[in-house]
Amino acid sequence: MTLISDFLHATLITANELPRILLTLLLLLLALFTLSCNYAWMKKRTSLSLLPPGPRGVPLFGNLLSLDSELHSYFTSLAQIYGPIFRLQLGNKIGIVVSSPSLACQVLKDHDLTFANHDVSAAGRAASYGGSDIVWTPYGPEWRMLRKVFKMLNNTTLDSVYMIRRKQVRETVRYFYNRVGSPVNIGEQMFLTVMNVITNMMWGETVEGEEGASLGADFREVVSLMTELMGKPNISDFYPGLARFDLQGIKRQMDGLAKRFDRIFDVMINQRPKIDKEGGNKESKDFLQFLLKLKDEGDSKTPLTMIHLKALFMDMVVGGTETSSNTLEFAMAEIMNKPEVTRKTQQELEAVVGKDNIVEESHIHKLPYLQAVIKETLRLHAPVPLLVPRCPSETCTVGGYTIPNGSRIFVNVWAIQRDPSIWENPLTFDPKRFLDGKWDYSGSDFSYFPFGSGRRICAGIAMAERMMMYSLATLLHSFDWKLPQGEKLDLTEKFGIVLKKKIPLVAIPTPRLYDPSMYE
Repeated sequence: MTLISDFLHATLITANELPRILLTLLLLLLALFTLSCNYAWMKKRTSLSLLPPGPRGVPLFGNLLSLDSELHSYFTSLAQIYGPIFRLQLGNKIGIVVSSPSLACQVLKDHDLTFANHDVSAAGRAASYGGSDIVWTPYGPEWRMLRKVFKMLNNTTLDSVYMIRRKQVRETVRYFYNRVGSPVNIGEQMFLTVMNVITNMMWGETVEGEEGASLGADFREVVSLMTELMGKPNISDFYPGLARFDLQGIKRQMDGLAKRFDRIFDVMINQRPKIDKEGGNKESKDFLQFLLKLKDEGDSKTPLTMIHLKALFMDMVVGGTETSSNTLEFAMAEIMNKPEVTRKTQQELEAVVGKDNIVEESHIHKLPYLQAVIKETLRLHAPVPLLVPRCPSETCTVGGYTIPNGSRIFVNVWAIQRDPSIWENPLTFDPKRFLDGKWDYSGSDFSYFPFGSGRRICAGIAMAERMMMYSLATLLHSFDWKLPQGEKLDLTEKFGIVLKKKIPLVAIPTPRLYDPSMYE
C-alpha cells in the first residue's frame, strides 16, 4: 500500500470519506474567518459607538467633501444638530469639534497635558522650518526652551521698548493726517505699523514713507496668504500617504512664501556680526542680539539653533502682525457702525488725555471703556476662531466620549463667545458687558478665551494687548472717521487660521486735535 493508503487505514478514514472531510474543514475555516471578521467589525462598531456623534460621511472621503470654506460658522451649524461635541471623518483622520465652555475646559485644562501638542499641518510645517517654532514644536524640553525665550517679552521688556511703539504710532498719525479728506485703508496701514514695531524690536529695521507703504502691502499679502494656506483643508493632512505628492500644491506655495521671509532673515542675521565687529551696534538691545547671544551661550542639552531663531522670527512676523492689525480693523469697523460707542470712547479719551495732548501708553489703564471695546471686539471676532488644532498624545475621554490618540481637535472659541446661552444678545457689539472687570485674557474662564488657554496659550498676549490699546486710542483720539460717499459698512468675516475682514475697511480721517503740531 502507498503511504497515503497506510495513513488513511491507520486513521480509519477511507478514500471515499476524504472529500467530505476536506469540505467540512473548509467550511469550518470559512466559519472561523467569518466569525473573526464579524468580531473585528463589531469591535470597530463598538469603538465607533464610543466616539462623539456626527454627520454620515461617504466611503474613502468621509466628511471632507461637505466641508464649508467658512469652517468656524459651518462647525457652529453642525453643533446645533449634533451637540457641543461631534465627530467628522476627515479622510484617514478623525476630527473632533468642541464648542461649549465645559468641554473646552476638559480639553484645555483637565486634560491639558494630553492635549498639549498641536496637530501640525503640512502648511504649518513648511512655514516654520519643519515645525521648529513655538506654535508647532511638540510639548517637551525643546518647547519649554522656546517658551522661556519668548518670556523675555514681559511687561518690563515691553516698557523698555515703548519708544519704538510710540515712534511707529506717531508715524501712522502723520500718514493719516497727510491724507485728511481722502479714503485710507485702515487695516493695511495698521499692519504696516505693527510690522514696523515688531521688526524694529527684532533687528532695528523699519520701512517708512511711500516705499514703506508699498512694502507693507506686499508683506501683508504674503502673511495673509500664509495664514490662509494654514487654514485651508489639505489632502496631505488627511491622507498622510499622499503627502509626498502635495496634490493641492499647498506645501509648494507655502515653501515659496516662507523663502521670501527667510531671505530677509538671512540678510539681517548675516549683517549683525559685521555691525557688531565694527562697533556700530554695541548698545543695541534688539531681539536678534539677545537670541544670537543666547544661541552661543545656551543650554547644551536643549540648544537654541539658528533654525529655532528664524522660526521664532516667523512666529513674530506672521503671528504678531495680522492678528493685531485684523483686530484693530474689526474694532474700528464696529465702532464706526455704532455712533454711541464712538461718542463714549472719544469722551473718555478727552476726559483722560484732553484735546490739547496726545495719547501715551501711560493713559491706557485709565481708559476702561476703551479696554471694554477691545475685549468686545475679541469676543465677536476671535483672532484664531478654532484656536490652533490640538492632537491628543493618548486616547482619553471628553464629555463621556472616546477621543482617539492622533485625532485633530478643534475648539470653536468663535462659537462659544457667541453662544446665546452664555451671552445676552451675543451678535450685538456692546462693550458695556466688559465694564465689570470680570473678564481677562488669562484663559481661566472658558466662556471667554480669545487667546486660548493652558500650556499652549498665546505667547504674545502682553505685546498684542499693548499694541492694540495704544493704536486704537490714538486713532480715535486724533481723528473722526467716516465712510466714503455712497459706501456701506460691511462686517463680514473671512475664515482662515486667522480671522480677517472680508472687505477691507476704507475710511476718511478728519483731525480732532486743536494743535496741528500734534500731528507731526
